[in-house]
Amino acid sequence: MSSSQSLLSKKDIARELIRCGKEPVYFIDTYCRISHPIRGIISFKTWDFQKKLLQDYKDYPFNIILKSRQLGVSTLTAAYCSWLMLFHREKSIMVIATKFKVAANLVRKVKSIIKNLPSFFEQLTQIQADNKTSFSLTNGSQIDAGSKATDVGRSEALSLLVIDEAAHVENMSEVWTAAGPALSAGGRCIALSSPKGVNNWFHDKYTKAEASLNEFHPTKLSWEVHPERTGNWEQEERKKYSTKQFSQEYEANFLASGDTLVETVMLEAIAKSLKHPIAKGGFDGGLWIWERRKQSYNYMAVADVARGDGLDYSTAQILNIETMEQVAEYRGKAETDVFARFLYEVGIEYGNAMMIVENNSLGFEVCKKLDEMKYPNLYWSEKGSHDYVPPYQAMRLENVVPGFTMSVKTRPWVINKFDEYMRNSLVIINSERTYDELTTFIWMNGKVEAQKGSNDDLVMSLALACWVRETALKEMSRGLEYKKTFLKSMIVTRSGLNTTIPGQQEYDRKLSIFKSNRMAEIEELQRQKRLFGIYKG
Repeated sequence: MSSSQSLLSKKDIARELIRCGKEPVYFIDTYCRISHPIRGIISFKTWDFQKKLLQDYKDYPFNIILKSRQLGVSTLTAAYCSWLMLFHREKSIMVIATKFKVAANLVRKVKSIIKNLPSFFEQLTQIQADNKTSFSLTNGSQIDAGSKATDVGRSEALSLLVIDEAAHVENMSEVWTAAGPALSAGGRCIALSSPKGVNNWFHDKYTKAEASLNEFHPTKLSWEVHPERTGNWEQEERKKYSTKQFSQEYEANFLASGDTLVETVMLEAIAKSLKHPIAKGGFDGGLWIWERRKQSYNYMAVADVARGDGLDYSTAQILNIETMEQVAEYRGKAETDVFARFLYEVGIEYGNAMMIVENNSLGFEVCKKLDEMKYPNLYWSEKGSHDYVPPYQAMRLENVVPGFTMSVKTRPWVINKFDEYMRNSLVIINSERTYDELTTFIWMNGKVEAQKGSNDDLVMSLALACWVRETALKEMSRGLEYKKTFLKSMIVTRSGLNTTIPGQQEYDRKLSIFKSNRMAEIEELQRQKRLFGIYKG
């Protein structure tokens, strides 16, 4: 206690306690002291953004804070918990974090703040039980540390649930489910965290809070809110981190915080260029259309067939081969025969689009049905090498299968080509559904796949489209152009041999035009071009 505080009269002390009970900012700025790693025990002086946050804690039952690093939000929350316990009876607080040790650390901050208050605060209440990860006061208020759903579930009722680094708690959905009954009697919640990718509990709750779609009040705290962080500070920090790392650590960027295949800058650019479909259709409304077929262009349709367990979708991407722009997209759940018929109709609608179906599992059934329906431009591949085989050749070969086989061998090829196309902005994405999958298409244990709880069916269809365009279609184009050049270099004779000699009857000079094998090859070349709608790039 300072000398000025020791001279306070009983009347002054009563006045101070009343004011502290009404104003948590005054209580913290005037009496709370915290532990500094270098300076030791120091007074806690709140900044403007912290004052605003304290007011939000009072005004809103549920708060969710997306924050930059090292803004003192956890310490501020500990000070708020101290205020709540001291000036309110029978308050039960639970702190949940990534690990039990992290939750216990916030509890220790609360305990330290209360123990370092001036002695006259003991008139309010005193510490009754003091354990390593919990403690309680004589007024009935208590705080405990936890790290899992069962810790929350054991509480009959909670006055406040604090979730520290909520985006990093793996079982957060379970924690929140368990918290429902415990908070049902008027309990409050403070969820704070730096970002960790998208499509997790924290991202879902925060983005919905921004759209006023749930009970949470959102607050975003980037590095600029800190009054001691200037432009010079930013320049120095940016030297230490990559652009993505700085955006994650200090700008509270959800996209930058995930280890996505597609870079954050590209994802942000795609998000700005998304378009609403001009029409929706299909047997179930799952077909989105951005552009109808144009006679001057060629198209491809790439399909991925759902496993049939209800966890993923059957998808199809229809792209303009020349521009690689999404012109249509399908996502839904359909039986194989229905999906095959749908693909047939869509392919015909887009000028006999080259139809590439991933033939794993149920996809092979779809390929067979398309072949039975005699779809005119079905993708075939050679077993083992996975090389593309044109339909007119596939009819004469045995070592071929309809569709593309995605395997341990071919998947990295497809992903690498897709990565190249995305880095060089060679694909135009119009669909919000595809974009959402891109934000959760991440590196995990050395592989690129959908984040847990997410899907990548649309993305893999798009990736396969890039692979086919770069390999099969380019090879076919080069082969046909080579044939065309080779055949043009040959001379085709159109006159017959005059065998007239003296003494013989004159041979008829009106000879029919000789149709050589070379001319037949030219006609076959033209047929192929009409059939395949070849890639012109």
